[in-house]
Amino acid sequence: MEKWSGKTDGLPWMQRSLVAMFRFLPVQLLYAVMALVVPFYVVFNRPAYRAIYQFGRQRLGYGPLRAFGHVCKNNFRFGQIILDRFRAYAGKRFGFEFENKQLFDALESSDKGFVQLSAHVGNYEMAGYALNSKLKRFNALVYAGETETVMQNREKLLSAHNMSMIPVKSDMSHLFRANAALENGEIVSMPADRVFGSSKSFTCDFYGGKAQFPMGPFLMAVQKEVDALAVFVMKESTYNYRIIVRKLNGNQEGNLRQKAAALAQSYAQELESIVRRYPEQWFNYFDYWIGDEEKY
Repeated sequence: MEKWSGKTDGLPWMQRSLVAMFRFLPVQLLYAVMALVVPFYVVFNRPAYRAIYQFGRQRLGYGPLRAFGHVCKNNFRFGQIILDRFRAYAGKRFGFEFENKQLFDALESSDKGFVQLSAHVGNYEMAGYALNSKLKRFNALVYAGETETVMQNREKLLSAHNMSMIPVKSDMSHLFRANAALENGEIVSMPADRVFGSSKSFTCDFYGGKAQFPMGPFLMAVQKEVDALAVFVMKESTYNYRIIVRKLNGNQEGNLRQKAAALAQSYAQELESIVRRYPEQWFNYFDYWIGDEEKY
């Protein structure tokens, strides 16, 4: 399985211009312009095309034509997700519906901190603008290599909701900050579906195959003896998102590694249920499953 690295496309001046345009242009117009760019990514970004095409063929059981259509639909949806982020930076509002928000509310009102795990499906960044805590400090681990425009706008919006960013760095200093936050009874949010930085991982059953999930998020929850939630923010329509909260249930017996492995498998099961429900919002553009061969 390939490891992922990357950041939001576009030069800083392009991203700043996009934020400015959203202040007076309708989102439908920018969606339409973005649709003209989708064929470029489908044709020229071959690794991403191959990953999503094989996902359609091997995991969804699509024929060649339908799998190609899935690639196009996936790229268009991903473009909408990116544009929605910049629309939020411009101060525009979205509607949100919740599933199982009471799980978040119960942990928010407790004395202990907890871990909130995300994935590269849907638009998790929107959770920071809708599912925020008034009782606990919220700490979000984010990719440190993002563009300055994205990081500045994130910080501006998140700081208004009692949230702070912890950049993920190669020296692993983010782990010390995350552990300190949990000890203070705060919330720590991090992605848990990609192996990035540390190579340590758990191999889990996922969507009919085997895939690797990073060990760190699950070991952190087990070592600190805190609860873990999986939160997914899925695009439903032009202006609306659905925030889905799931509580992870691991094995209470065994050593720390075994407990963490069970928690990782619980996360993989919840993630699979979301991907089956929203297959076009699966945004992992590399060979995700162990042992997959290019057959198509």
